Amino acid sequence: MEEEMHTDAKIRAESGTGSSPRGPGCSLRHFACEQNLLSRPDGSASFLQGVAEKSRERLIRNTCEAVVLGTLHPRTSITVVLQVVSDAGSLLACCLNAACMALVDAGVPMRALFCGVTCALDSDGTLVLDPTSKQEKEARAVLTFALDSVERKLLMSSTKGLYSDTELQQCLAAAQAASQHVFRFYRESLQRRYSKS
Repeated sequence: MEEEMHTDAKIRAESGTGSSPRGPGCSLRHFACEQNLLSRPDGSASFLQGVAEKSRERLIRNTCEAVVLGTLHPRTSITVVLQVVSDAGSLLACCLNAACMALVDAGVPMRALFCGVTCALDSDGTLVLDPTSKQEKEARAVLTFALDSVERKLLMSSTKGLYSDTELQQCLAAAQAASQHVFRFYRESLQRRYSKS
């Protein structure tokens, strides 16, 4: 009975019944909500509004799956929970970096570390690394790359806006160079953590 009620509530929430009014001046995106996801907390919920969050989730999942050595642990589920506390820009890159560090902290075996780097191109074609929210809004294009730590190979890219092939290659090269700093930060952060114990 409880299982049926939970499934019914989930279906109602996902269909957005009564939660997405449309009309002049009122345009809400699709809502989805699932409650009681976690067993230990007193309450937990997952809330989704619009497709951007689902798209971001898929990009992060695909990136993690590309590096995690899942064959070493068959029939094992890995859940990465990312909570956005604030968004000062370059959110997808920050989520990728948080996911990588969480996997490392959990001791999940990976073939390489990965990091996210965001680039923005303004109207003049000037490239800005790690743009703020304001810079992203004013940018002609925003490109986010996930790169591995071994060969700086591209694992994932997410782009928005207009850019040329040359600008894409420039942004990728800048992201690959910037990834060295992110991986150095990972190393230093892990050294600080484990030197205390």
